[in-house]
Amino acid sequence: MENSSPSSSEASFILVGGQAPGNDSTTPTPSKKPVAAKVSAAVHPSSDPKYSPGSANTYAHDWSSHGTGGPLRTHGRHFIDAYGRVCSLRGVNLSGSCKTPANDDNDAFPDGHRGVTFVGRPFPLDEAPDHLARLRRWGLTFVRFLVTWEAIEHEGPGIYDHEYLAYIRNLLSLFPQYGISAFVSIHQDVWSRYSGGSGAPAWTLESVGFDLFGLHESEAAWLLGVKGGGHVEEERGLWPCGYQKLAAATMATCFWAGDTFAPKLLIKDRDGNDVPVQQYLQNAFLDMSEALVKAVGDLDAVIGFEMMNEPHRGYIDLKSLHEFDYNTDLHLAYIPSPFQSFQLGAGHPTMVSHWTRSFPMPTRKTGEAILNVKRRKAWREDGPTFGECVWAMHGVWGWDRNKDAAVVLRENYFVKHPLTGDKVDWYTDFYYPFLHKWVDRVRSVSPPEKLVFVEAIPNEFCPASWTPEHCFPNMVYAPHWYDLNALFTKAFGDFSVNVQGLSRGMFPLKAFYWGQKGARDNYALQIRNIVEGGYKVLGEKPVLIGECGVPMDMNKGEAFRTDDFSWQTRMMDAMITGLERSLIGFTLWNYNPFNDDRLGDHWNGENFSWFSQRRALPSSLLYHEQAAPSLDQGGRILRAVVRPYPAKVAGIPLKFEYEMTTGAFSFEWAVPTATSSSGSSSTPRTSTPPLTGHPELTATETEIYLPSSLTLGRKVIVRGLNGDDRYLYDPDRQTLFVVAVSPEPGKKYRIEVELQPPLKPVFEVNDFWGDFGAMIWSFLVLVLGVVAFFLMRAAA
Repeated sequence: MENSSPSSSEASFILVGGQAPGNDSTTPTPSKKPVAAKVSAAVHPSSDPKYSPGSANTYAHDWSSHGTGGPLRTHGRHFIDAYGRVCSLRGVNLSGSCKTPANDDNDAFPDGHRGVTFVGRPFPLDEAPDHLARLRRWGLTFVRFLVTWEAIEHEGPGIYDHEYLAYIRNLLSLFPQYGISAFVSIHQDVWSRYSGGSGAPAWTLESVGFDLFGLHESEAAWLLGVKGGGHVEEERGLWPCGYQKLAAATMATCFWAGDTFAPKLLIKDRDGNDVPVQQYLQNAFLDMSEALVKAVGDLDAVIGFEMMNEPHRGYIDLKSLHEFDYNTDLHLAYIPSPFQSFQLGAGHPTMVSHWTRSFPMPTRKTGEAILNVKRRKAWREDGPTFGECVWAMHGVWGWDRNKDAAVVLRENYFVKHPLTGDKVDWYTDFYYPFLHKWVDRVRSVSPPEKLVFVEAIPNEFCPASWTPEHCFPNMVYAPHWYDLNALFTKAFGDFSVNVQGLSRGMFPLKAFYWGQKGARDNYALQIRNIVEGGYKVLGEKPVLIGECGVPMDMNKGEAFRTDDFSWQTRMMDAMITGLERSLIGFTLWNYNPFNDDRLGDHWNGENFSWFSQRRALPSSLLYHEQAAPSLDQGGRILRAVVRPYPAKVAGIPLKFEYEMTTGAFSFEWAVPTATSSSGSSSTPRTSTPPLTGHPELTATETEIYLPSSLTLGRKVIVRGLNGDDRYLYDPDRQTLFVVAVSPEPGKKYRIEVELQPPLKPVFEVNDFWGDFGAMIWSFLVLVLGVVAFFLMRAAA
């Protein structure tokens, strides 16, 4: 049965193999808060046989308690709502702008660090309705909300910025009105802005003895990127090398393992007592975390917290003072070894190797030069080390006055415990114990249902040591994934490389892919490895990719000159396709209103935001309803980002495939059983989730986010439903409601959804044989012809 033809502002619907949708006219006004249905919190109204699809007065991507029947919770590898439906959470990191203060002054940096303010990051409160409505329209209503230690405690130890805490509380309180939920992530990169990244306040470095004004000249940190640089070729991508610099590596080592490796370093606390550096830093971090959780942890929008973005081990487990591991630590520009860093920081001019981008290996040594010729020291004379390098203070190295040269005294200092000689492991000896302390502190001041999000060192698989005693109730594994080759080269084209595989010994020819199909397969394999690695170690716990993204300034910023973002669109499509194949949620990096074409995200030359306020309409011209296309202005690659997905599934998702060039998708799911499984698979797969032991499912309605930007003026064709099954597509709520009326345990469903007419393709899904097959066959025919000619001639 086919509805009447759609108007230019409506979509129509066709059901093939089932009944036509009901004539329901109770669509809520999206800009108003809907009235909750008068039903039990544990029973969805769709359990009533007379229920009409879509009449529960919510929408697919509504993660407020109204939309989910109560707080989201976890079971096995899934997030589930109060009705037992499996929830796929998609959203954004909000935002890269949170790394820098609202009154950032590149010219004065690092001066004035106690007077910074982060109020207005990620955006001013009065602009929040525009941004939150935009995220709702795009179906990106699960947020990784970024805060930094510096934002909360920049003025000094124990002095919290209550204006900032009140600001983020007010902002997060608005989220449920737009169906948005969030987890709050305490963000850091390279320890701090003052060591070249973001995160910790300046006083943490000063307390250890660093001179903020001597770090750059002594090569203890690369600071040009946080001072507004990082955009020219010679500065591109240098900031991650800061993890190996003296300042960041020393701070991380003292934070995680100061008691082990820097026991002589004592710092006066707020009471004037000398305390070990590890205790000083960790207690300050725990106290700051408690202040944060007290400020926002009771809010309905906040479903949990993350302790630390991309933690780093510093010097811990360092095998040699003379080099870093090439396979794990980026070598680009001047990279001093740890021993060379010690010398430079102590004011000694030192010869250092220079590294340049190359292929097939990412970099190669191309020269060397003497650095710190002005003999600038990184250490304060009035600090706790009295101007001495903390590692010289602990006998790791020293200066031979007779030879007038530095000497290594304890080559394997960071591999074994200096006193016991026992081998150390960063995860088991330092990371897990502190994670336990942090979780205990957070849960002492927050409701017990709040989730804990954790991650390993970036680009590593989930460590085998993450055994059950190191896990927690309501724990979510939230690793990151990027195409490291595209990030490193700031380029994307038909040729893509599996860097993850190459770094782990993959045969090179197997690591090379061609075309859009190849990029999709490449990314899907890498992401699946991360996800299944998490399941293998942690068991059936949810995995959510906390960061993944695409550089907008790839290919030398060509898109900013031509306004053609085709390659960015293709890369984003390949990435999200890989995520969809693994059936996991994610938060894209990043939604940043302050992004612009020239300066990007205003931090270390990065340019990842696919939204820019400078390209958007002014607030006075915006409407906040979900169907308002005016909200799309400012978005660059929305065809790849804004895509259908099964948000709330009355069952277990088995497979989802979306083809963005046509707008068609297919979805398979199964009704679980409540019986317990006899055993778990030793090789868990993303494609074979457990179907037993699921909590009681009290809903028969599945809600699929289907953007109105795709369906405008098109028919929505649904195939595969049974005769008694019902559905409704509501473009105002951007939701395809599907009710399976006979959900027998174990039953599997598959639907196919198409748009008529299909979307106009924005690129071709090409592959190697499609591009070169004819040429290769022609060449082979030519070769065979030549061979045949000479054979016939020889026979004659």
